[in-house]
Amino acid sequence: QVQLVESGGGLVQTGGSLRLSCAASGRAFSGSITGWFRRTPGKEREFVGSTNWSTGSTFHADSVKGRFTISRDNAKNTVYLQMNSLKPEDTAVYYCAAKRTPPLVSPTGYNYWGQGTQVTVSS
Repeated sequence: QVQLVESGGGLVQTGGSLRLSCAASGRAFSGSITGWFRRTPGKEREFVGSTNWSTGSTFHADSVKGRFTISRDNAKNTVYLQMNSLKPEDTAVYYCAAKRTPPLVSPTGYNYWGQGTQVTVSS
């Protein structure tokens, strides 16, 4: 069993920054992939990006590329989502999720999900 807990959400002004954390516990994460998703009411869940725990390889969706950066700290079993130059359209509940099956760029196959953390960007 894998447990994921997100933190770091909050209210920020346009152009500001936030860093979300996803703390993982439970079964060993070697070789697994952790992804970030977001959901806005009335819209489909959006895949933000992902990272491989073993290699550190990352993928970022075009909608956030250049503004958001995913990283991980293996010693802390934590994956981060650094969000810069935030826009009102980034307002959403952000979720981290984990899977063991590649590829990195696919939004499918995620078995474990956190509870989500709210990010609100004011204009």
